[in-house]
Amino acid sequence: MRRTKEDAEKTRQTVLEAALTLFSRDGYSLTTLSRIAKEAGCSRGPIYWHFQTKDDLYEAVLTYSQEPLEGLVAECTGMRETPVGAMDHFVERWLGLLANNRKYRQSFEILLNKTELTDAMSRTLKRERALTDSIISLFQDLVAQAVEHGSIAADEDPKGLGLLSYTYLMGITQTWLFSPKLFSLKEETPFFQRRFWALLGRK
Repeated sequence: MRRTKEDAEKTRQTVLEAALTLFSRDGYSLTTLSRIAKEAGCSRGPIYWHFQTKDDLYEAVLTYSQEPLEGLVAECTGMRETPVGAMDHFVERWLGLLANNRKYRQSFEILLNKTELTDAMSRTLKRERALTDSIISLFQDLVAQAVEHGSIAADEDPKGLGLLSYTYLMGITQTWLFSPKLFSLKEETPFFQRRFWALLGRK
């Protein structure tokens, strides 16, 4: 029985890898379960064993980017007593995942550049929007504490700076995923970190 479970999980991962490849290369609309099965080297039967629909498989692929960010939010929430350190860690980790983790990068690219978001993806959109809200709320809280501690000299409302922090990171992400040859994310990460603090008015 244990071996059967191992085989099933191996098949599931093979299917996910195939879906990740095709969604990121061809987009959601042009990727069918038949093509995923062919890429995975199996019939559609094993796919239906793990995923009822293409949307279910799509949701599973997006967890490659959602779960690390959800974990990062939880991690930095526990660092509230050191708000500058928490934000610095978040920015570095976000950009590091993007530059170094292929599955994370492809998953993010699928969401941003390879999918026509419709009401049919309501569950996915609900989770993604909740994640967005949690990141913005985290930065708003951390900025407010940093201002209170005197680490940031800011005349702007912390709520606005929290939103600015998120849109700054998303802007870098969207730009680089759309045109990765435009700049080396690894090489430019220190620059982006410095400019992040310039935006927030760190002392």
